[in-house]
Amino acid sequence: MQQSVPFFIIQYMKKTFYCLFLCSFLGFYQCTFSQVSPETTPLSHEIWNSLLQQHVSPDGHVNYKGFIKDSLQLNRYLALLEKTNAQNTNWSESEKLAYWINAYNAFTVRLIIRHYPLESIKDITKINIPFINSPWDIKFIRIEEQTYDLNYIEHSVLRKKFEEPRIHFAINCASKSCPNLLNEAYLPETLEQQLQTAAIKFINNPQKNKLSGDEVALSEIFSWFKGDFTKKTSLIQFIHQYANTPLSEKAKINYLDYDWSLNE
Repeated sequence: MQQSVPFFIIQYMKKTFYCLFLCSFLGFYQCTFSQVSPETTPLSHEIWNSLLQQHVSPDGHVNYKGFIKDSLQLNRYLALLEKTNAQNTNWSESEKLAYWINAYNAFTVRLIIRHYPLESIKDITKINIPFINSPWDIKFIRIEEQTYDLNYIEHSVLRKKFEEPRIHFAINCASKSCPNLLNEAYLPETLEQQLQTAAIKFINNPQKNKLSGDEVALSEIFSWFKGDFTKKTSLIQFIHQYANTPLSEKAKINYLDYDWSLNE
């Protein structure tokens, strides 16, 4: 004689199946869309833009005390950067490049204000952190559970992943001889214009480079990263594209001493 399954067991089985199905669906939804969202939605740099406008002068002097006062806002922006590694997204090249330039500059500001007051960014490793070669080797940047240093962003991402020598005029090392920190965020839609302007301003700034027709005294940046500037042309020809002063192709090149004093 066939026995029937008790009613309460049938109801229990139905509820169990429903719960398992719902959990599986929600898990799939969460996994799928939490991964897709960061890939399809570029990061907003609005907070960083506001901070730069408040605490950086048009000529690149940085008010680090102001950044300390607004450190909660800075941390909010850095938290946005830390949630997404732009290398793992399907963003456009300009969106990725703007992300990494802003990341380098914002994390540099964090490094300075953590150790402020300072006379030079180089004082950080002399005073506070033994056994580290330079402040650019300090691993303090957390992006998607990975820890990086500023050297990684500059050399393994910006220089390696992008064919763009003008990044050297956009990233700032918190020093007087560095290209000025722009007092606005780099944005994908204005990136080309911003990089062009940064190159023109840096190359024609007499405190950074001294240009004349037959002789030039250049920032050491052009010596350190000469290979980045001469992949398609000579160094003089590269500079000539942005220089207000006509330069001879045979102009004699000297390099200026680098001033590592804080750009305050």
